Parts: sequence; structure tokens; C-alpha cells
Amino acid sequence: MTLIHELEDYDNVFPIKKNKRQRRTQKHENKNHLYIKNINPKTVNQQTAFSYFDDDFNLLLHGLAGTGKTFISLYLALEHILSNLEYNKTVTIVRSVVPSRDMGFLPGNEKDKAKVYEAPYIGICNELFGRGDAYEILKSKRLVNFITTSFIRGTNLDNTIIIVDECQNMTDQELHTVMTRVGENSKIIFSGDFRQNDLVYKKNDQSGIHNFMKILHKMKHFRTVEFDENDIVRSALVKEYIIQRARMGFDQI
Repeated sequence: MTLIHELEDYDNVFPIKKNKRQRRTQKHENKNHLYIKNINPKTVNQQTAFSYFDDDFNLLLHGLAGTGKTFISLYLALEHILSNLEYNKTVTIVRSVVPSRDMGFLPGNEKDKAKVYEAPYIGICNELFGRGDAYEILKSKRLVNFITTSFIRGTNLDNTIIIVDECQNMTDQELHTVMTRVGENSKIIFSGDFRQNDLVYKKNDQSGIHNFMKILHKMKHFRTVEFDENDIVRSALVKEYIIQRARMGFDQI
């Protein structure tokens, strides 16, 4: 099974340095006709994240909303595994199922309840592949797996690129459990922002993100990219709102 990379021109983006990403230029097509766009970084910090990933570092992408942390994490992981199918790698998305508000009882089994938290990745895959069933195809081929921290204990995550999204919503124990699941031939990307912590709604839990970041900063296998207001690419409105919120003292940037 192979893959086509359809190249698109983007204005005001940073060119990728000549490395193993540029060497993957031969076009391939898979039997599911999934075509992933070629995405270039739009800011200096996004460029740094791309470079660290290509240099085979594990990553902590931390910073403001709208800076593309989840988007580029999933893109980098998918582009890598689909360009190197002979390595038999997968993408594993890990999240803690923490609601921002008490939604009450959710019907269905664990998979049904977890489906709510997969919505962002469905949307990203729609954009990356230009079709609404891309995420389901990737899951059906077991190229993408979604798992919650409720069921990760005892799991060995081998031969996979792990994306730990919204990691600010994980307790110290959850972060410890995820980190100790990383197995052979795997890479891990943590993505989050301490300002978007939803655990404030759960009286008995406390985010472990601050202490966890201190540990990662000391590890030679990790690189941290801190995204600020200059990296907000979602929209001009979001950028203005976040900056004004910080200026009024509601958040620290």
C-alpha cells in the first residue's frame, strides 16, 4: 500500500529545510485513494516543531489556542507513517476524557462515549485528505488508533507515533502512565496549554502539566516548542481575543 502526496502552494509559509522530509518526493497512490496535502509551517515556531520532528526528537508542543499544535502533530505523524509504510508504524491518539462541563450521563458503551472526543481528529483528517471518510478509513486499516487514559494502563505502545492531546487535562498519574507506556520504535508528541485546563471542574483531580513539563525539559530525548501570540493561525478574531484577554490580566501569555 502506497500513498500520493499532492503538493500545494502556500503563501507566506516557511520553506522546509533539505532533509528527509524533502527526500520523500516520489508520488505513490494507495488503494483507498487517500491523498494527503503537503503542509508547510506558517510560523517560526511551527518550523521549529517540523525540524525537531525530522531530527527524531520527541516533542512537547505547548502554548496558546489556535496555534496549530494538534493539527501539525497529526499531520507530522500521518505524513511520516504514510511515507514509510514499510516500517509498519501506526498513529496512536491518547486523550483523557475530561468534560469542560458536567454533561450528565452519556448513553452507550465506552467506544460510544469516547467518540465525542475524536471529533477534532475527524475534522483534521477531513482537511488533510480532502474527504469526509479519511479518519474512518485510517482507523479501519489500523493506521490510526484512539485510546483514552482510562484504558491505557498495562498497554505497550510499540511501533507507533503517539499523540497525547490536551495533556493539560491529565493528572500527574495519567501523564506518568502514558509516558511509561512508550515502547520500542515509537515516538511521542505531547500537545497542550496549561491555560486551557478543564480539571478545574473536577474537585478531586489536579493537572500534572507543570511538574511534567519540568521533567521533559531535563530530558535529552525531548524538545519543547512554546507557541505564543505570533503563532496564532486559526483566525484574526481569535488572535485579537487572546491578546486582549492577556492584556486585561485574565491570562498570562
